Amino acid sequence: MADMPSNARKNFGDVVPALADYTDKVLFGDLWERPNLSPRDRSLVTIACLISMYRHNELPFHLKKGIENGLTRDEIAETITHLAFYGGWPVANTAIPVARKVFEETGK
Repeated sequence: MADMPSNARKNFGDVVPALADYTDKVLFGDLWERPNLSPRDRSLVTIACLISMYRHNELPFHLKKGIENGLTRDEIAETITHLAFYGGWPVANTAIPVARKVFEETGK
């Protein structure tokens, strides 16, 4: 399995190999493994930031990762609802179809 190319290597390693390396080693290898927040909590924080900042290219990946890390559909839906008040109605409304598609794809 260690010989398998990571998602970063497959998706953009041919164009920016150093960024793929940082993604693997620093972002997901160090930051996501730090002990003071659980992977579930890191997913919740990341999803909230991505929604609030209109980063919808990355949102499907992180919604799926959040589900893998233990977030439920109801928790994700509540996060979107909560962000409507703190991030604005447009960011919440933009996140809804992305979440719907992920829920359909994952069966969650």
